[in-house]
Amino acid sequence: MRTRMIFAIAFSMLFSGGFAQLRTVKNDAFQRGENLKYKAYYDALLTGEVIAGTCTFKVKDENKKIKGRDTYHLEVIGKTKGAFNWFFKVYDRYETYVDEQTLAPWLFLRRVDEGGYIINQDITFNQHKNMAYFVDNHRPRTNNMPTPEYIHDILSAIYYARTVDISKMDENGEFKVQFMLDDTIYSTKVIYLGKETIKTSFGKVRCIKIKPQVLTGTVFKDPYPVTIWVTDDKNKIPIIGESSILVGKVKMELIEYSGLKNQFSSMVK
Repeated sequence: MRTRMIFAIAFSMLFSGGFAQLRTVKNDAFQRGENLKYKAYYDALLTGEVIAGTCTFKVKDENKKIKGRDTYHLEVIGKTKGAFNWFFKVYDRYETYVDEQTLAPWLFLRRVDEGGYIINQDITFNQHKNMAYFVDNHRPRTNNMPTPEYIHDILSAIYYARTVDISKMDENGEFKVQFMLDDTIYSTKVIYLGKETIKTSFGKVRCIKIKPQVLTGTVFKDPYPVTIWVTDDKNKIPIIGESSILVGKVKMELIEYSGLKNQFSSMVK
């Protein structure tokens, strides 16, 4: 099940009342039209890099109005490639429509096919009333449930985290994000580990080093198994994420980018 673990890590990395007065989240990190593509692979001394697949993060170049509100349409697709498709084919798609002002989601879609394991779920958020309507389309089940204020889904939480200002945070400082997955509310922490310059396929990049808390269970036993290096500029793009396993490492690495909101200023010339 190494392939499933690779994609579980990839998606992990890639880590109070009503809306009487809407919050405004300052977003200097991303814009419509941004596209990020990653390779997901296993890396060990004996095998070198073994590419399992790719993962793309897109901010669609569109503005669908929901409840009269401007939204960002975010989409992530992860899929296996080559020989991996013969014995464990993966095609995962996550989509969310996020309020442009609050960065809180209105609608979340989760479509997963991992070696025949199917997830087909929708969550409709009523951010005005702090409620969410969960629908499992594959295993017929629904749940209409209360939520905390400005609750996220797992994808909107990633983009929201990119907007958090950690410039004044001390090493080992942290910030928290609440999100909904399935019909359960989770609270996760992201720990700031300082700054580091790393080598990438684009050259040397100045980065912020973080560790997000993930869900423990069949894939992860350690709640902080993943380390992520994010560009130390306004974009805060995840560049590399890695997790050590018994032999070698599972990694996710940026290989293509376009449509950035800001100059890639963390690149060392």
